[in-house]
Amino acid sequence: MSEKSLSPNIILFSTADWDNPFWTNKQHTARGLAEKGFTVLYIESLGLRQPQLKSADVSRIVKRILKFFGGVRKVGERLYVYSPVVIPFRWFPFAQKINEWILHKHLSKIQTKLKLFRPIVWTYNPMILELGKFLHMSKLIYHNVDDLAAAPGIDSKSVRLAEEDLLDEANLVFCTSRKLEEKSKQIAGSRVHFFGNVVDFEHFSKARRVELEEPADLAKIPYPRIGFVGALSSYKFDVGMVRDAARAAPDRHWVLIGKVGEGQPDTSMESLKLEPNIHFLGPKSYEELPKYLKYMNVVTIPCPINDYTQAMFPMKFFEYMAAGKPIVARKIDALKEYERYFYGYNDQREMELKLDLALKNGVEHPDWADKLAQENTWDIRLLKMLALVEKS
Repeated sequence: MSEKSLSPNIILFSTADWDNPFWTNKQHTARGLAEKGFTVLYIESLGLRQPQLKSADVSRIVKRILKFFGGVRKVGERLYVYSPVVIPFRWFPFAQKINEWILHKHLSKIQTKLKLFRPIVWTYNPMILELGKFLHMSKLIYHNVDDLAAAPGIDSKSVRLAEEDLLDEANLVFCTSRKLEEKSKQIAGSRVHFFGNVVDFEHFSKARRVELEEPADLAKIPYPRIGFVGALSSYKFDVGMVRDAARAAPDRHWVLIGKVGEGQPDTSMESLKLEPNIHFLGPKSYEELPKYLKYMNVVTIPCPINDYTQAMFPMKFFEYMAAGKPIVARKIDALKEYERYFYGYNDQREMELKLDLALKNGVEHPDWADKLAQENTWDIRLLKMLALVEKS
């Protein structure tokens, strides 16, 4: 494939801040594109969720303002990050107009400074169609990784309407779950392509092929350890089921790594904090995660069943697999084709039985699981995506 036929410039609209410790599609794709020779401007979240007057949101707003006044940051070769500041009451017409004026003004200056002319717009945010037109984009790519309209605190009607317009005009749509693919095809048809989530195999496989020192905060926790890494928010993490599983087996210790209330500030973990065998270690940097995974007995994806989780493909699935750990996970649509590689459950009793089996038997089909993880990497997937972009 020759990327020279494409615009060398990409403006990527993310729904996550660059320095979030849990990297997702957005950061990995931006870095991968830059490594392949594109000049990439990564635009942090424009604030789809209405902020609340809670310490987490207030702190995030303050940090965003400070980053905004710091200007565009260079975070790698050909890779830049811009932190926009917008009025949070975006659902009101006056706020939308002011936000558009602010963004147009600043993006115009940045586009000129970095010479990002006729860029490819690669977006995870469904509400940027007019911005893309303002930027005189050469192509529009919608990377559909979540059912954002089903997330808490979102104006679902506005998001769905904007997404329909975006799907209608996008050159290509990439979806990370079959449910998102099916929904997107109703509007975008053959322009929709399925690419499930993948893994930084070299990074996470360190958990089983490299001598890593056990972190001090983890070393204090007895074995056996049942781990979870990710956002500790109730729309993604089943608080009640984890609490009951911990109570049913008090000799097992749950180790939860992540930020409480990420994307859902009103999440309460108080009932879990009362359990002596549930341990909150807080968020950890991306670089540290293999060290923590190495010293887990079992890892979990204990998500509830709702519209959001039924449309998602959990990134941690392949990360856990690359780390060589037995996985106990809720049976959701996106994982159906991989059921032979994990211990799946539908209800509380089945979850507890599968935890027993995972602790006793270890990884399901380790050779095949390892091969599967190696074949689903960021680089392989990005090359396939770029081949389609070139043809579109």
